Order: sequence, then C-alpha cells, then structure tokens
Amino acid sequence: MNAIRELFLGLLKSWTRTTSFLGKDVIETVRRPGALFSLIFGPFVIMGLFGIGYSGQYRPLNAVLVVPASANLPRDIGFYQQFTGDSVSLVEITDNADAARARLQRQEIDIIVIAPADVEQQFRSGQQATVTIEYNELDPVRDNYARFVAYRQVQELNRAIIEQAVSQGEQYVIQTTGQQPPIAVSPQVIAAPTRAELRNLAPVTANVVAFFDPAVLALVLQHMGVTLTALSMVRERLSGAMDIFRVAPVRALEILSGKYLAYAFFNLSIAAMITFLLVGVLHVPLLSTPGDVALVVALLSFASLGLGLLISTIVDSERQAVQLSMLVLLASVFFSGFVLPLDQFITPLRIAAYSLPVTHGIQLLQDFMLRGTTNQPWELLVLAGIGVALFLLTSFTVRRNLRSAN
Repeated sequence: MNAIRELFLGLLKSWTRTTSFLGKDVIETVRRPGALFSLIFGPFVIMGLFGIGYSGQYRPLNAVLVVPASANLPRDIGFYQQFTGDSVSLVEITDNADAARARLQRQEIDIIVIAPADVEQQFRSGQQATVTIEYNELDPVRDNYARFVAYRQVQELNRAIIEQAVSQGEQYVIQTTGQQPPIAVSPQVIAAPTRAELRNLAPVTANVVAFFDPAVLALVLQHMGVTLTALSMVRERLSGAMDIFRVAPVRALEILSGKYLAYAFFNLSIAAMITFLLVGVLHVPLLSTPGDVALVVALLSFASLGLGLLISTIVDSERQAVQLSMLVLLASVFFSGFVLPLDQFITPLRIAAYSLPVTHGIQLLQDFMLRGTTNQPWELLVLAGIGVALFLLTSFTVRRNLRSAN
C-alpha cells in the first residue's frame, strides 16, 4: 500500500513540475506580444502579399524586328503588332542587325527577329526562307518560354507573308499576258513559307543546377549571416554583458565593428568553401574573375550581417530573433527572384523586393558566374548602400541600448 502511495505521489510531483514549466513558458510567451505577432501574423502577411502581388504572367518580350533593306516586306510596326499578340511588344523595326544584337547583349531587349532578305523569291521558287530569332537567356524556364514565343511568332509571320504573297501573286497574274509558266509550290512551303532558326546568345547553356546554384549560394549567405548575428546582441543583453559594456571604456562603434569582423570571418570562409564545391564538384561555370564573385559575396555578407544585427538590437528574446530570421528567409524565398521572376509581381512588391540584399546577390552572382559580367552594375551600388544604411541604423540602436542599460 505504501509503495502504491509513493508511486502516486511521485507521479503527482512529476506532473506538478512538468506543468510548472508549461505554465512558465506559456506565460513568458504571452507576455511578449511581439513574438506572438511575428509567429502568427508574420507568415500570414507574407503569404497574403504573395497572393495579392503575384500575377503569374510573363511580361511581354520586348522585340526588335530586323528587315533587310532589300526585303520586300512592310516596315510599319502596326502591321506586325497585330500578329504578335500579348506575348511580344515590338519596339523597333530596323535594317541594322548588329545594332539590334548589341542591344540584346546589353539586355535592353529580349528578342530580335531577323527576316530573310529574299522571302518573296524563295516562296516563288517553292523553297522555305529562314527567319533567324535570337535571344539572350540563362534561365532554363525563360529559355523554353522564349522558344515557345519565337515559334508562335514565326507562325504568325508565315500568315502575314502568305497574305502578302497572295496579294502580289494576284497582281502578277493580272499584269502578265499569260505567257509565264505556272509556279509549282509544294503544300509544305505554302503552309509555312518560313522556318525558324533559334539562337541563344547567352555565353553558356545553363541547366537547372548551374542556373540555381548561384541563387542558392546567395540565399544561404544571407540566411547564415542573419541567423548568426540575430542572436548576438540578444545574448549580450540577457547575460548582463551589456551592463559591463556600459561601464567599460568601449564605444558602440567598437562593439559593432567587432561583431561584423567576427561573423564576417565565418560567413566569408563558408562562402569560399561553398563556391569551391559549386565550381569544382558541381562544375558550375565561373566565367568572371574570382575577384568579381568575391566582391559580390563581401557586399552581400556585409548587408546580411547588418540585417541580422539590426534584428538582434530590436528584439527582446532569442525566440523572437529566430522568428524574425525565419520570416526574412521566407520573404527572401518568395520575393527575391529565387524561384519566381520579379517581373511577375506588381510594382510595389517588386520595389520592396529590392530592399532585400539577397535580391541583388542572386542577380549579380548569376551574371558574374554564368555571363562573365553584369549589365546591371548599379546593383553593386545598391547592395553596398543597403549594407551602409543597415550599419548606420544598427549603430544608432546599439547606442540606444547602451544608454537604456543605465
């Protein structure tokens, strides 16, 4: 009987101790409304913005039509725009293929269509003419989309050519005396006077692994930098070290610089190892100099560490710091162009996405590694500006925390 009683009392004491920890953690969580807000409403807000701002539609491809001077084809944009539909926006008609190709290399346009010079003669001789379509895409998904749009536009161009040829053929029959021999055109040529020849001017034909690996590197660097530093200043405050810093002959700038240098060492070391594995093991192309990639990695790490340190100075618990770090990761996956192109979002969200360091890191790393250069050098300046702004803002919050510790 005593044994049963002792067993019952032991179980009761164990239950009492367990529920005391349960109550302690529940009360501690409830007393921090910021943690509850970030835990419940943070993902809801991100998903809501994604649902509202994502259109799911590619923007029209900006195209230049190159019509050789000797080609007997119309040169009116309005004539061709009626055949392009919503997927292509014809911005110019020119006879200078080199100038159009230079604009394509600078990514000012998305696609150029070079019409054959002898399309009418080829058609009358019963042969297909070649329409050359050039684009400049690294993204495998956009590559396939550009091919689809190109083939569709060739079909519409065939329709326009058939109309033009039939019209001119009627005039030809009227003007002749009937002594011309009949023209024998095969059904295949009648159905398709032209055929498409597609050329991707991108330096490499990137598969899914090669295209997304630089993006994964940028995302990992930002998340690692944010997560490591987001807990830093919180621990200093909770452990009482902030009180020691307040009375010690140390300034906020010195504290912050030490944090940056310490975590930058880990971030840059891991970045170097990951880059080595990407290039050496997965054979991801590295067309630029290592210095270009190192510059992007350094700026991305600088901005990411600033974002994490800023989080650590405005939260009041480690739990909340981890939650905000995860929200930053969630927002980065959805709105940085990591998975979905930025041009498929509404303008306000697209502008907000450029406030994330990883947005610029993804674009720059993909450009330098897969193109050898970038057509958006302004993104380097923006990334550096984000890092400087976060550094200044974090310096202010660290000084405020040191004063409030008094």
